[in-house]
Amino acid sequence: MIDEILALIQQYETIIIHRHVRPDPDALGSQGGLATLIKDNYPDKKVYVVGEESESLRFLIQMDSIEDSVYHRALVIVCDAATQERISDERYARGARLVKIDHHPVVDSYGEPEWVNTQASSTSEMIASIYRAHPELTLSKESARLLFAGIVGDTGRFQFSNVTSETFLAASELVKQPFDRQSFFDQLYARNLKQARLNGYVLQHFSLTEEGVGYIKLTKELVHSYGLEPSDASALVNCFANVEHLKAWVLFSEDEEQIRARIRSKAPSINELAAKYHGGGHPMASGATVANWEEADQLVDDLRALCAD
Repeated sequence: MIDEILALIQQYETIIIHRHVRPDPDALGSQGGLATLIKDNYPDKKVYVVGEESESLRFLIQMDSIEDSVYHRALVIVCDAATQERISDERYARGARLVKIDHHPVVDSYGEPEWVNTQASSTSEMIASIYRAHPELTLSKESARLLFAGIVGDTGRFQFSNVTSETFLAASELVKQPFDRQSFFDQLYARNLKQARLNGYVLQHFSLTEEGVGYIKLTKELVHSYGLEPSDASALVNCFANVEHLKAWVLFSEDEEQIRARIRSKAPSINELAAKYHGGGHPMASGATVANWEEADQLVDDLRALCAD
């Protein structure tokens, strides 16, 4: 599969790389890491990264702005997006060829080829494996920084159960490059005072059921009272993850149209539950959407039932 994708990269003069909406470090890391890897090894090719910007992750990479005409005869690669509806920038379908690279379970098959490895900790680990399979390629410190960011983000700094020996081998290869890891960690986990205050609220007010389910409900009015936007709350999903007796947890954050549920687990698989609530993801880390607080309560009840088994 790697050789097939490399052959396509060599074939096309213009390559446009997409990823999922509301990007996390793995989405941006795999997107930017692949783009940089291509640029470093094929400097004559035109390579673009597209999608909405993430203000909190702009230190990783910034997006390109391109005209529709650029898609003509372009190779489009989508990283870290399990379904087409989650791809940022709907123009992804306008290219001459579409490739999917992802580590989520397949729920929407698209792309030719479609490279999916659910055993990988992250899509960034998969991109790193391209270099590991072809060490004759040039790996710059910028590409290494971006791919390392994606791996760190999706493994919770190598704490989650999705970490394998392959993950560490990929990371060890990346840190051979002299990017500033201290600066990277400082920026990735930086919190402004407003976020710190909201973090305190979450720690003080989250609930823990007898089944080991933790949850917190953040209304948009509450988040706004801290001078923040609902999207800022996503960074707090793991702030009570280390509480004793916690098996699974969910952070609900209300925006203008719906309530987003960020679900995490240490024991039961939660991605099927997330799919029931218009979402999906990994067995231990998923996202969902509920229409109102009553449906949020139903999700918590379902999560309690999972943890009680």
